[in-house]
Parts: sequence; structure tokens; C-alpha cells
Amino acid sequence: VDIADALTYTLPLPHARELEPANDPPVVLDARVVTGAGGGPEKTILNSPRFLEPLGYKMVCAYMHPPSDPGFKVLEEKAARYRAPLVSVPDRGAWDWRVVTQMLAVCKRERVAVWHGHDYKTNALGLLLKRLWPMRLVTTVHGWVRHTARTPLYYRIDQMCLPRYERVICVSDDLLDACLAAGVPARNCVLLENGIDTAEYARRRTPEEAKAALGFPSDGLLVGAVGRLSGEKGFDVLIRSVHRLVARGIDARLVIVGEGDERANLEALIRELDLGARVRLAGWQADVRAYFEAMDVFALSSLREGLPNVLLEAMALEVPLVSTRVNGVPRLVQDGRNGLLVNPGDLDGLTTALAGLLTNAHLRELFRAAGRRTVETRYSFATRMQRLARLYDELLHGERGA
Repeated sequence: VDIADALTYTLPLPHARELEPANDPPVVLDARVVTGAGGGPEKTILNSPRFLEPLGYKMVCAYMHPPSDPGFKVLEEKAARYRAPLVSVPDRGAWDWRVVTQMLAVCKRERVAVWHGHDYKTNALGLLLKRLWPMRLVTTVHGWVRHTARTPLYYRIDQMCLPRYERVICVSDDLLDACLAAGVPARNCVLLENGIDTAEYARRRTPEEAKAALGFPSDGLLVGAVGRLSGEKGFDVLIRSVHRLVARGIDARLVIVGEGDERANLEALIRELDLGARVRLAGWQADVRAYFEAMDVFALSSLREGLPNVLLEAMALEVPLVSTRVNGVPRLVQDGRNGLLVNPGDLDGLTTALAGLLTNAHLRELFRAAGRRTVETRYSFATRMQRLARLYDELLHGERGA
């Protein structure tokens, strides 16, 4: 806040003619800090502009990223595929105040009506820029699942920023509770869970066809997982579980799609358990749908999550699943009806659930149909965007009616 006060006097204020209302659709600027190709939130952010446009909003995606980061090229390609307006803002670290002037220029050029932050840094930046450009403040809290030495600092910054936002969107119940505990007024908190584009995520091949295309035995059973290779994902527990399945005589293999700091440790564990022929670390993939289609069972072994997009994607692609009982997941996965739930870190429980599903083809078929039905009826991306547009309508009602 002190920094904001100081910069208010050093950056130019908008001229009166810049504040005059325009007849164009209101502009929403979604701002986010990203390294590499990003993560789950990008699936929502970059897919949103084409859904908001027919609802009367223009959306621009502004990404702050390290200069010359090769991963940003992937985001540019994805944005082009989704027809999402994308703005690149080079960010050289916490003390690179050039991002302030660059973002202010974007706000002026695009005549931004709503600033939509997605992380602690863009939340702080939104509060500063609102003093320099008139706009409404919205943020989405995706969760703080990656615990690092800086995580406590990020928590503190968000705890200061979130209560000053006009709407705080939470993607799961636990995040809603955390925001209320941080002092966000209840009237400003909104539960808006993630959604899935059911047209984009629709099965086109059988598991056997997809396995053959990826080089897996078409007659074996394939367990799959998708996510960053980091400690909170619990992939070590999943690998140990597959080791137990094989020891029980179940012809199971495992593929994990994703990249991250834990790769070396996971590779060492695979060697230790002599699973080189059974476990594949597929690395980061631009399009994971082919891997989902090859899976007989999807496994989420995470120790911490909000409401992960990968579960929605698996269910939309008719992959039966086993998931840990974390945060927002039980609202999506009803144990025994459209999937199986186990406790985080429970190796025995995970192994039992996977064995039960892998050896019961009838139950897998039931979960395939139930999962797809759950997404279509409760987690449609189009429905989510309609709710988001209504939220913007509430904030901008006076301006839009002027």
C-alpha cells in the first residue's frame, strides 16, 4: 500500500478524455504471472474470451513472464488456437517496476473496465493501477498448492489484497473459507467452480486405439496421471501403488504426463522398484487428450488441490477415476457413483481402489458414463462463463446503463 501511494504521485494520471465512456463492449483484462507454459488456470483463462464475446464482453489476456522464456511460445500458440487476445509483458522479477507502466498503458489502450487478477502479484498490481485508471477489481483464487520458501510471503500479500477486491472468485469451498478467514467480506466472495468445454473434451477413440497410437500394449491396463512433477502431487505414492498392483498379478502400467522439479527423484524411485518397463514419465505435452483417451483409469494422488481441471478433463473424456479426498474434489467426485475417493497419502487405500477398478470392467463403464454426465450437467464451461458474465454485469450495471 505504501508503494502504491508513492507511485500514484510519480506516474501520470489519466486525462479526462481518456475516461469518457465508449460504445464498445466493456473490456475485461485478465492478468496473470506465468513461468513456462503455465498450468491449469491457463485452460480457463485462454478459453474464456470466445465464450464472453457473445455475452457482451471483450476479454484481453495479459501475461507477465520472464523475458525470452521459451514456454511462453506455447501459450501464444494456445491463445491463437482459442482466438484469445494475448498481451506479453516481460517481467524481470519482483523489483521490475516497468511492468507497472506497461500494464497501465495496456489499461489505457484497451479502455479496461474490469481488472481480473489471478495471483498475488496481479492482485497487488490491480490495487495500484486502480488509482491511475478507473476500473472494477475482480480476482480468482486458484489456490496456493505449491509450497515453497516464499509461500508464506505470497499468503501475506494476498491476505492484504483480497479484502480490497470487489469480487473474489473461489474455485472450491476450502478456498472460499480461506478468503473469508483472510477478511474478505462474505458479500464479495463467490464460489465459481472450474468448468470444461464439453465439445473440445469429447472422446474420439477407444482406449485400445489410443494406447496403440502412443506405443502402449493395447491389451494391458493403463493407469494415468497428469500434473506438475512436484511433491504435493503425490506421484511417489502412485508409483508405489502401481508396484503393489504388479506384485498382485495385475497387468498394469502407469503414465504420468507433466514436468517439474521432482523428475529426478521419481526416476530414481522407478529404478529402485524396477518399474522401468511399467512406468513412463511422458514429460510435458501440448495436448493431453490423446493420453486421457488411452487411460483405463485416471488417478489423482495429490496431497493438496483446489478443484483440479484434470479431473474435469478425465470425466469429460469418459475416463473412470480414483482421486484423493482433497478440498473441492468431493463436490465433484461422489464416492462409488462417478469415481472412487481415498485419503491423501494412503498407499493401501489407493492401491485397493485402483485394483478394484482395474479388475471390474463393469464398474469402469458405469463411471465412464456417470463422469461424462456429471460434467455435462454441472460443470459446463459455457454455463460457468454465463455466471461470470452476470457477475461483471452486477459490477458494471451503472456504467453499462449510462
